[in-house]
Amino acid sequence: MPTEVITTVSPSTNKPILTRNGLADSDVALLPATATQAFVDYRRTPLKQRQQIVAKALELLNDRQDVLAKELAEQMGRPVAYGAKEITTAVIRGKYMLKISDDALKDTEGDPEGGFKRYIQKLPIGPVLIIFAWNYPYLILVNSLIPALLAGNSVILKPSPQTPTIAEHIHDIFSKAGLPPNVIQYFHSGSMAQIENIVKSPQIRLICFTGSVAGGLAVQRAAADRIASVGLELGGKDPAYVRADVDVKWVAEEIVDGAIFNSGQSCCSIERVYVAEKIHDQLVQAIQEVLKGYKLGDPLDRSTNVGPVVSKRAAEVIRSQIRDATNKGATDATPENQSFKSPHPDGNYVAPTLLLGATHDMEVMNDETFGPVIPVMKVGDDEEAVRLMNDSEFGLTASIWTADIQAGERLAQEVEAGTVFVNRCDYPSPDLAWTGWKNSGKGVSLSKFGFEQFVQKKSYHLKDYPR
Repeated sequence: MPTEVITTVSPSTNKPILTRNGLADSDVALLPATATQAFVDYRRTPLKQRQQIVAKALELLNDRQDVLAKELAEQMGRPVAYGAKEITTAVIRGKYMLKISDDALKDTEGDPEGGFKRYIQKLPIGPVLIIFAWNYPYLILVNSLIPALLAGNSVILKPSPQTPTIAEHIHDIFSKAGLPPNVIQYFHSGSMAQIENIVKSPQIRLICFTGSVAGGLAVQRAAADRIASVGLELGGKDPAYVRADVDVKWVAEEIVDGAIFNSGQSCCSIERVYVAEKIHDQLVQAIQEVLKGYKLGDPLDRSTNVGPVVSKRAAEVIRSQIRDATNKGATDATPENQSFKSPHPDGNYVAPTLLLGATHDMEVMNDETFGPVIPVMKVGDDEEAVRLMNDSEFGLTASIWTADIQAGERLAQEVEAGTVFVNRCDYPSPDLAWTGWKNSGKGVSLSKFGFEQFVQKKSYHLKDYPR
């Protein structure tokens, strides 16, 4: 039976740019056994040696940032001017995890007592399957890959068909850095049945999935018949609340960047904006001025700051949400901008869109958009803002914009989200836990807690021999 041929289609032209051969089902079935064999040896590698390998790999990754930025522009459409920043940030994250790994992986001593020695050891959990998305592939991957390897696990990578070269680069980089053979394996597949089969393998001890809620639920169901850990980083409908005491011009720039960067294709991009009624009109005018300066166009043009969305289907979903909103009374207040009118006709270009008069009976305020849309809703006070921010099935991030930091922190404590920013947005800090509430996921990556899912605890209880 012929293997699957996986085609990557350019978001800019909707023409094929890459093909990759998938594996036969029988070959996919062999990956966990190979990972287990590699794990048996690698888990005994001293932590210092693992750290040296990871440090070298991060150095090699950083050296390739210009090449990788161009590939990202071609494969998923992010403007080339911003692609290298993802690599730089991925390296920074990796270095932070490397820096704290001694402390995060050390033994925990039991309470002292004469004649006894008791401690808890953190041991690698075993082969890890990492299924990761296309929108920030290097950032998403390092969240799991770096702590997995530092803890002593082998990994199997399953990249998105949209960005297949990421796993290939990572495999090559770590091989050059001295990682033993088969500690990292990867496979290309567009078959949910293949993915479910490898998830069900008893040799896979942990599955890390980043993607849609539907995809995460499918992975969780596939793993449900056995005892295996599943970490899920899923979608968001991240709200921003702008209080009346802000510098309107500055906040407008931040809100637009938080909503439009990467064409809004981020789980933690701003997708709902609640604005104090007193400054609503001023903020809208400021947002319009900012949008006038954006350029929608070819991601390989270094003057472009908004590229296409990833697929025709994604563009259709975004436009459908905009139509639903305007049909229900929202106003399209997007300013005149020539680049918004004339992008490449064959690509998946969606112009940044500002919607006023948004309400919670509109899809754009409830369903994940994953596109360059800024829906704005007036609110009367803090209490109304927090109630609306929490009125969502998602809880990944949220942001509050205010000159009163104490008030911002007080409101942040009431918001139902894994990360709440005050006067910032769309930035997972490596020293803080990255975790989703509600349907935004489960488990933790980044910070010292990001190592926990990659280890299992073993307690030692040693008593002196009586004499």
